[in-house]
Amino acid sequence: MGFALIDPALCGGLHLEIEQETNMAREKLDKEAVAEALAELDGWSLAKDGGSITRTFTFKNFSEAFAFMTRVALAAEKMNHHPDWSNVYKTVDVTLNTHDAGGLTALDFELARKMNRYFSG
Repeated sequence: MGFALIDPALCGGLHLEIEQETNMAREKLDKEAVAEALAELDGWSLAKDGGSITRTFTFKNFSEAFAFMTRVALAAEKMNHHPDWSNVYKTVDVTLNTHDAGGLTALDFELARKMNRYFSG
């Protein structure tokens, strides 16, 4: 695997722009934004605390569940946003929130959508 080094001077404000987008994605969503995002997300529900979303994924067997978790782990690492989850045999229970923001952010819903796509595909 090769890595390309980029001269920051050539990027201008690119790093700052990416950092700002990441910070905006980590801002806590208000109740209306959470309700709107959740309405567009199949299978997920708001946790009792109102500060996280949850879903249970059920697979045919442990291997499929573990493969799903591996795929999600790679995506989560790229996003620098990691789920709270557990696995028992063919079931994966997931809770998403952004600890730093003290609730739900756009990152939680982005990761949830990715998980749904991986589960469907």
